[in-house]
Amino acid sequence: MEFAPQHPVAVFPLPDVVLFPHTALPLHVFELRYRTMVREALSGGRLLALAVLKPGRDPRDRQPEYHGLGCLARIDDVEWLPNDCYDLRVVGLTRVRIGKPVTEFPYRSARLELVPQAPYPEDDPLVEIERRALVNQCRRWREAPRLPGERPPGPELEEEIRYEAQVNAAALGLGAPAEEKLGWLRLDSVIERGQRVRECLERRLRSPHGPRPAGPGELN
Repeated sequence: MEFAPQHPVAVFPLPDVVLFPHTALPLHVFELRYRTMVREALSGGRLLALAVLKPGRDPRDRQPEYHGLGCLARIDDVEWLPNDCYDLRVVGLTRVRIGKPVTEFPYRSARLELVPQAPYPEDDPLVEIERRALVNQCRRWREAPRLPGERPPGPELEEEIRYEAQVNAAALGLGAPAEEKLGWLRLDSVIERGQRVRECLERRLRSPHGPRPAGPGELN
């Protein structure tokens, strides 16, 4: 997407979840105000701004603070469930800076400013070296021994996709803390983000406890 939406976009603040551009994420939506948000998004441009809630929030706060950097997402697939909840598949489009809310009820919406990535040459030898290193680390991560009953975590990368998509898929699939992932999202350089993600994989593989799967994906 080259231009920011000209109208305010619904903000979907989530705990401990960071969406990256060119990645897909399943979401389970059950809270009433966010079910309303989904219905209204589906009747419009199918766009949502996924934001990360700030730590230390009061669970009684109906409008908790979220970080200003997020990811513009498109609802790619939706299933309306018998209990009036929704299962969504959203796809990250681009990084965005989320402005002050222009509406607060029943959910917040805000104007967005696109935050593009720094350009890089896909055929640069450095990019090819980083790509192969990341793919190999992810393969080791998936093949590493783990406890009985643990499912192998992501990411499983496709070698033919663009480097940025590989990096972001790896970042999304790792069970790293949300604040660390948000730090990766803030990086303008895709190459630097890939290096940070690869360093995280290396630390996990050196851990005496081995790799651990990411937490459950059910979100409100």
